Amino acid sequence: MKNLLKLLEDDARLSADQIAVMLDKETGDIKKLISDYEKDGVILGYKAIIDWDKTEREYVSAMIELKVTPQRDKGFGAIAKKITNFPEVQSVYLMSGSFDIMVLIEGRTMKEVALFVAEKLAPMESITSTATHFVLRKYKDKGVFYGTKEDDIRSSLE
Repeated sequence: MKNLLKLLEDDARLSADQIAVMLDKETGDIKKLISDYEKDGVILGYKAIIDWDKTEREYVSAMIELKVTPQRDKGFGAIAKKITNFPEVQSVYLMSGSFDIMVLIEGRTMKEVALFVAEKLAPMESITSTATHFVLRKYKDKGVFYGTKEDDIRSSLE
């Protein structure tokens, strides 16, 4: 039921009762579907989207492009699995185009991120090159606009 998943993706705080009304279904049916999706690994978790720039937390986000030589009989999966085990790593994607893997990481400082790349990623077997891009500002992430209402780029499109 794609509609249920989209509703939860947009607002995971919706109750089963609210979703049932929105989809014209029984609350028990919605609870069972959600439970089944969780058991089957369709729903992997629930997270809040935080604008960390509005808090006291100091951090830096970076996107790191990796060129990788795939391993025989393992492809890119083996190296991707190793990368996902680092606590700094937030996301890992296999990509098409001029690089193979995109890694999103967070650190306290640019130096910490640079050391992570130099000491942990770049020396890994199969990684032939890296390119690090620091995130300067988020405008939209996971469908959510950042900043104040005046900053909302949607208003300039009207």
